[in-house]
Amino acid sequence: MSTLFIISGVTGMTGNELARKMIKRGDHVIGFDNFFASSLDTVRDILSEPEFEFYEMDLNSQEEMQEIKNQVLRKKGSYKKVVYVNCAAVVHTEHFYHVYHTYQTNVEGMKEFLEQAIEVGADVFINCSTSEVYSMQSWSENGVREDDYILMATAENSQRTSYAAGKLLTEFFIKDAVDQGKIKGCSLRFANVYSKDERYPKHIIPHIMNSLVKSRQVVLLENSKKNRRTFLHNSDSCDAVLAAIDHESALDGTVYNVATQEEVTILELVKRCAKELQIEQYDIVFEGYRESDPERRILSTEKLYKRTGWEAKITLEEGLRMCAGSYNTGN
Repeated sequence: MSTLFIISGVTGMTGNELARKMIKRGDHVIGFDNFFASSLDTVRDILSEPEFEFYEMDLNSQEEMQEIKNQVLRKKGSYKKVVYVNCAAVVHTEHFYHVYHTYQTNVEGMKEFLEQAIEVGADVFINCSTSEVYSMQSWSENGVREDDYILMATAENSQRTSYAAGKLLTEFFIKDAVDQGKIKGCSLRFANVYSKDERYPKHIIPHIMNSLVKSRQVVLLENSKKNRRTFLHNSDSCDAVLAAIDHESALDGTVYNVATQEEVTILELVKRCAKELQIEQYDIVFEGYRESDPERRILSTEKLYKRTGWEAKITLEEGLRMCAGSYNTGN
């Protein structure tokens, strides 16, 4: 018997690729999204698949979530396992400084989705969290570990931390539920996930590529002169979700970093994007400054590797080539 998966935010970067991988494994997926910053295009290739059910619904709607619950209760007897994966989140930097923009979906929505999973008797709940919870302390020589103490900015310093604090709270929800024996699961802290299908202009890789293709000019924040980041391809992030689900020892309610150690400066990232797009001449313009923006973000993934054997497989070069392949530069 196969597994029944319920995925919130299924048209987002992690959700759509995760659904694709699950269907390929022979599992059944019930997925929903409200298209906050995505579209049906990301799952159009699997809409006709008999093992995929898509619903345009909002995690914050009690009536619509009751319908999802009813669907699960009707179907669960036909599957060996029921797994909930919460991919829904307000994840865009422009919203990080506005607590009400992120709280309802990221905190209340996750909590109610977890409660639904417990009520229907689901076997597993995967909470998709974020490396943003490390806030300003997101780099060390050997990578930040899950059990390191976190240094976070307060409301006195930056409202940006409201997003991080909200996501951190969801990790307590799942830990508490697992500790009480209500469900098995864990939280995965993803670091800078990207996808060849993403077009949201406020994320750095599509912003750079869109700008290069359209105007040969990339506008960056002043922070970009010194910032460095690692980037995780969404195929690898989805493999981490599946690895956690398939290894019971990882479903202990704790947190796992999901990242790469391949660090790059933002300026080098522009150069590498241009190379993959075969664009030789371009300009970089610096405008604006973002407060409380970590200069580096390196996470240790040793814990996830020891529990599941997961490692990132797609290099940044390979990932950028995939992204560039979806653009038509006219060259």
